[in-house]
Amino acid sequence: MEYQLELKQIVDFPRCRIYRNFIQTLLNDRSIRTTGGSFLFWYLVLCSYANYSTSIRRMEQLTYTLSPGEWICSISELQDWFRCRFQHQAISILKHLQEESCITYSLLEKNRLVKFRITDWQDDNTALKYNYPCKKDTGFFFFSIGKAHKLIQAGKCSEMDILLDLWIHAVYNDPSVLCSDTGPVVYYRNNTGSPLTSFQTLGERWGHSKPTVSRLLKKLEKMNLITLVSFRGNHGSIIYLNNYLSIMFNISDVLIDKEEIAMKMKLPIYISKETPAEETAEPETVCVPETVTDAQITVSNPIPCVPISHIRYMVKKVAKLLDTQGISCCHCPRTRYILSPLSDCKDSIPVIGLNIICPFGAANYRFELTIEPRPESAKLEPEKKGGQQSRTVLANPALPKEGRIGQRAKRMHRMEPPEILLPDLPPQIPDNAEAGSQEGGDLYAEA
Repeated sequence: MEYQLELKQIVDFPRCRIYRNFIQTLLNDRSIRTTGGSFLFWYLVLCSYANYSTSIRRMEQLTYTLSPGEWICSISELQDWFRCRFQHQAISILKHLQEESCITYSLLEKNRLVKFRITDWQDDNTALKYNYPCKKDTGFFFFSIGKAHKLIQAGKCSEMDILLDLWIHAVYNDPSVLCSDTGPVVYYRNNTGSPLTSFQTLGERWGHSKPTVSRLLKKLEKMNLITLVSFRGNHGSIIYLNNYLSIMFNISDVLIDKEEIAMKMKLPIYISKETPAEETAEPETVCVPETVTDAQITVSNPIPCVPISHIRYMVKKVAKLLDTQGISCCHCPRTRYILSPLSDCKDSIPVIGLNIICPFGAANYRFELTIEPRPESAKLEPEKKGGQQSRTVLANPALPKEGRIGQRAKRMHRMEPPEILLPDLPPQIPDNAEAGSQEGGDLYAEA
């Protein structure tokens, strides 16, 4: 018997799972700094070593009974966990956590041993009622998100604190959060359902300036820990976590496509000055075996406000997205893409009908593309609409410097490529196979 399993993570859950092997990996990674004042990383290290059942540990020929939420270790081990050079630095961290009512600790055997207890361990985790040796490199424990907010606001966050804060607030495949089905996205629960955030907001949360936040996120992205998807203007950025699915759910990680995210968020997709037909560089690597050529795209009636070269460029990007969503016809070299305008762009935003026709009559898919060209005045002035926040649309990058004669000639003949806003394209259900076969054959013959 076969089963289809769908995995979703609920945002309203007040706790998150933290795997002990993940904490051990961070302990061994010395490239991420821990100097800061939020104490989130140090508190999670103590939680990862806390017992989940009653156990016995022998140290220096003495036997200690440890209850759930407790652990005993030497001062040297504590210094290694906290990356402290002196003993008083490690003890000062324990004192601060005790003042915040996070732990209680005591020094034993002439200050050579430390026994600590997580105060609210049994509120978030199940305490087993039998004796069993607790391993410190396997399994997971639950961590309260409210506790994370409390520790983050205590002081300036270190690089390790920032990474753990992103990890704790990751959401995957939740229908109430946009773009969470694409991959594990960082979403701070602000009741908007949008994962977009700004460096200014993150800087206020972590106690850093905007340049420092940008530098830290780029460092984490360079280490292949996150994927930062930034958009122009004041739209903000989206942060995806790498290796999150393999650690949390033991499934394969996914690749993040910025253009797919832009379509789902309905954000502008910017086309460069040079159209794909004029580019001389190496072609972009695509995820399908056969790229869509200009010969496969047919525009029945030209649209005055959008050049045909730009329409073909957008159709190629849409075909890549639809192929990843399961429409196999988009990587066939004989598939035809028929476009016809459904509205007049003089008085409204142009709507184009896109028919993806299989020459063998297998299927016929129909979509609608809404293209919003931005006028020249909108590139410098913020666009305001009723009930919506204003947003500034930036101009496209400037062309390379040329002679005055060449610039005058191109001013007369070259059209400035517009910024383009594409809506989300959900997978479509093919029409009747017989009707699609007849219509597809006629259109294919005419083309």
